[in-house]
Amino acid sequence: MLLLGGEDVERQTKKVIINQARLSIIQGDITQQSTDAIVNAANPGLMGGGGVDGAIHRAGGLAILEECKQIVAKQGYLPTGKAVITTGGKLKAKYVIHTVGPIWHGGTKNEAALLASAYQESLKLAAENNLVSISFPSISTGAYGYPVAEAARVAAKAVASFLREQVTSIKEVVFVLFDSKTYDAYSSTLEEVMTQP
Repeated sequence: MLLLGGEDVERQTKKVIINQARLSIIQGDITQQSTDAIVNAANPGLMGGGGVDGAIHRAGGLAILEECKQIVAKQGYLPTGKAVITTGGKLKAKYVIHTVGPIWHGGTKNEAALLASAYQESLKLAAENNLVSISFPSISTGAYGYPVAEAARVAAKAVASFLREQVTSIKEVVFVLFDSKTYDAYSSTLEEVMTQP
């Protein structure tokens, strides 16, 4: 939620229902979400960094970093498009699902498939842990340079496809978008995706 001069200026929430699950889009701070899990747009080493990754590690505290270190020690760097789960530490969310999105290379290096996989692997992991709700940032659109409009289309299609095709514990998926440009891109994309079969 964004507060300016004491006024609540959180953007209108857009919601759609897909196979008894609610998919919504809000503008806000993902570290403040109280869904069962929030998704971290992580780097392969899982050590925190800038953007969403750094914000989640700072807000959640050292418990998240310690679990990330154990995961990397056990299995090595996290490949692009894959996901792992840790505690939420001091966050409102009980868990953080860390996924690595692709770096944008102009769309020539399988970026769309890797980005879709990052969303779907995160959802699979949430379902395997019987989680009911999950919040996503806009993966790969910060330092990794993925164009927002294209990333929004991939994200919305990947999540909608998962919810339509899977029998799952997940009943709520929220895209939590930090700025109005990203919110607007996801908002128009959601309408487009919902009119497709």
